[in-house]
Amino acid sequence: MSDSTFVVQVNLKKCNPPSAALREFRDAGRTGGIGYKVPAGRGDGNISLASDTVQLAPPTFNLSQLTAVFAKKGFTQDEMITLSDAHTIGRSHCTAFSNRLYNFSLTTPQDPTLDPVYAAALKQLCPPGNDPALVVPMDPSSPAILDAGGYYGAILKSRGLFTSDQTLNSTVNSADTVKKNNEYPLQWKSKFAAAMVKMGELNATTGAARVVRLNCSVVNK
Repeated sequence: MSDSTFVVQVNLKKCNPPSAALREFRDAGRTGGIGYKVPAGRGDGNISLASDTVQLAPPTFNLSQLTAVFAKKGFTQDEMITLSDAHTIGRSHCTAFSNRLYNFSLTTPQDPTLDPVYAAALKQLCPPGNDPALVVPMDPSSPAILDAGGYYGAILKSRGLFTSDQTLNSTVNSADTVKKNNEYPLQWKSKFAAAMVKMGELNATTGAARVVRLNCSVVNK
């Protein structure tokens, strides 16, 4: 999501060289105790543009929009809902969800799908005015832990922070996925790891333009 923060603890100082393309390592996903193998030697390019982030789904998207965006990248709705749990870590600017508190619609200022008690607490942290410096935890129950219970449990209580979070509980099928991910955290971990590896393979550069970064956080010089 474009107005939120998600951190996965990985080794950003060193990337495996092309000769290690088939080797795997276990450095990713340690936050919250999730560890999974990530194929090394991913092909990247030498161009990195912030403007490419326009492909990220905004926090105002509904279920149909989210499903469509992920489907274009080859992901199922189940995978999309599973990956959305990344919102359990990090903080969000108040501006990303203030419309749910103060100007949801002309007749209903506050989003009716948002728990009133949670909304009142958010209003204390995010008063009117859209101060860009104000931030809140995306998952108050576990802001530094990647877990299923905090995120999905909040959605089931109508306490999803973003529209794009709470909308996951808006249909029978999607709500069933939310409930299962909440009730079976070990299965969710397995699904999350598989979906993260799949995401890491998106748009990998091949052919003559392919490079393997020496430092994962910057392009090679």
